[in-house]
Amino acid sequence: MKTVNLPEKISDELAKTAEELTLMAKKPISQSMAIDLLIEIYHAHLNNPCALDAFSQQLKSLDIMSPEEFDKYWDEQTKSEVTKRKTKTKKQ
Repeated sequence: MKTVNLPEKISDELAKTAEELTLMAKKPISQSMAIDLLIEIYHAHLNNPCALDAFSQQLKSLDIMSPEEFDKYWDEQTKSEVTKRKTKTKKQ
């Protein structure tokens, strides 16, 4: 087994997704199972040549961040959300 470091926001979304899949399946779905299911859905979707072409075109046209920029962006988003929550809590 390998460990993957995820930004907190992504980790939270993964946990929510696993919970939603658990409710739909009426069986426990772990976070790693959720990732596997999402990858399977991705592969199934892209087995359609039209979908693959459209997705490829979208990716080519996006201004994609580097992995380092992506991690920094999510880290900053998480810090700013924590700051907002602390500020709201102090005001109440």
